[in-house]
Amino acid sequence: MSGDAPEAAAAQPVAVTAAAVLSPLGDRLDGFTAALLAGRSAVRMPSGDADGSADGGPLPVAALDDFVLGSWAERHLAGNGPAAALLRRVAGRAALPARTAACAALRAVLDAGLEPGGAWGEETALLVAGSNLALAHQAATVLGHHSSPGRLRASYALTHLDVDVVGAVSEVTGVRGEGWTVGGASASGTIALLQGARMIASGWARRVLVVAPAAELSPVEAEAFRRTGAMAHEALRGTPERMCRPFDRDRQGFVRGEAAAAVVLESAAGARSRGAEVLAEVAGHGQRLDARRGTEPDARGQAAAMRAALRSAGLTAEDVDYVNAHGTGSVLGDEVEAASLREVFGERRSLRINSTKPLTGHCLSAAGLVEAVAVIGQLRAGHAHPNPNLDHPLDPGLPLVGTRAERHPMRTALSNSFAFGGVNASVVLRLPGTARTAAPAHPNPDHT
Repeated sequence: MSGDAPEAAAAQPVAVTAAAVLSPLGDRLDGFTAALLAGRSAVRMPSGDADGSADGGPLPVAALDDFVLGSWAERHLAGNGPAAALLRRVAGRAALPARTAACAALRAVLDAGLEPGGAWGEETALLVAGSNLALAHQAATVLGHHSSPGRLRASYALTHLDVDVVGAVSEVTGVRGEGWTVGGASASGTIALLQGARMIASGWARRVLVVAPAAELSPVEAEAFRRTGAMAHEALRGTPERMCRPFDRDRQGFVRGEAAAAVVLESAAGARSRGAEVLAEVAGHGQRLDARRGTEPDARGQAAAMRAALRSAGLTAEDVDYVNAHGTGSVLGDEVEAASLREVFGERRSLRINSTKPLTGHCLSAAGLVEAVAVIGQLRAGHAHPNPNLDHPLDPGLPLVGTRAERHPMRTALSNSFAFGGVNASVVLRLPGTARTAAPAHPNPDHT
C-alpha cells in the first residue's frame, strides 16, 4: 500500500467546452496560443508610478495595461447591446478582479454556445479561483480615505470582497446554481478546475463555469515578495522579458503577471446532447499538502500530487506526452520541482516540459487556470511553446522544450501548480477521444 491518500477515478470524462483567456498576449484562445508558440513575452518594466514599483525600484510585470472593459465589450459583444450594457452596468466600476472575471466568463459562455441569461444557468455552478484578489484596490482606497475621508465610496463595502467577483459573474452570465470562491494561493486556479471536474463527475452539477480573475498586488505585497528573494528584480533590467528564467541556472525569481481565464465544464454526454464542441477533457487530478507552513517547497508533496492525478486518470507516467511545469524561476522552487519531475517521469526523451511564466508572468491565483488554457491550446496545435530564456538548463536530463517551439505529438498533458503553504495540485488534460492506455483506476488505488 502507498502512503498517499486514495484518489477516486472519474466515472466519466469531464468535457471542456470553452476555454477563454484575458491576457496581455491575447483575449481569445487562438491568438493567445499563437503568441505562446511564437515565444512572445508580455513582461515589461512599468512606467512612472505604475503598479509594481517597490522600495527597491520598479518591478517587471506582464500587466493588463491596455485592458478597458468598454473596449473589450465593443470587440466581443458587437451586436449584443443588452449583454454589453449589462456588463458595463454590473462590472464597469468594479475592481480589476471582478472586471476581468466578468469578461473572461462571458467569453467562455459565448464560446460554449450558451446564451447569457438563458435557462442553462439554472443548472450551472460557478467556481471563482483565488482569495485576497483586490489588494491594490484595497490599498488605494485605504490611502485615499486617509487623505480624503469624505470621498470614500459606499460601494467599497462590496468591491473589496472576493465574493463581489461571484456576484458580478453570476449576474452578467445568468449562472444561478451553486457558487463560491476556491482559495489555494498560486494553486487556486488548478484547485478550482479539479473541484469543478469533481462536481461534474459526481453529478452535483450539470455544468460548471470555472473562472480565475486577474489578481492584483499592492506595492506592499510586491515589496514583501521582493524582500523574501522570491521576485526577479536585479539582473537583466534592461531586457525585462528575459528576467523570468524557469529551470535555468541563472534564474533569480518570479515575475508577476496579470491575466484572467474561464472554462466551461460538463459531462461528455451532456456536451454531445447539445452538439457542443469538446476542446479537451479533464481526465484526472490530484491535490496534496506538505504538512508544514511556509514558502519552502517539498518534492515529496509535489510528486504525490502528480501521482494522484495520474492514478485518478487511470494512467502511468509513460502515458503523458507533455508537462506544464509550475516553473516560476524561483531559485529553490525550480530545483525542487526538477527533482519531483525526475522522480515521477525519469528521463523520458519522448516527454516535453515547459513553463508558461516567462511569457505570461506568474499570474498568482489565476496561474493554474491560465496555464490550463495554455495547455489546451498547445494540445490542439500539436506544438509545445518555447522556454525562451533557457540558456543553461538546471538539469540537462529533463526533457525541457528549448528556445524554439517544437512540433510534438501531444494528446495527454499534466499541469502543475505548487503554492506557498505546502499546497500542491496537478491536473491531467487530454484531447477528446484519447484512449486510456492503462487499466482504469481502482476506486481505491492504494488497495492491492
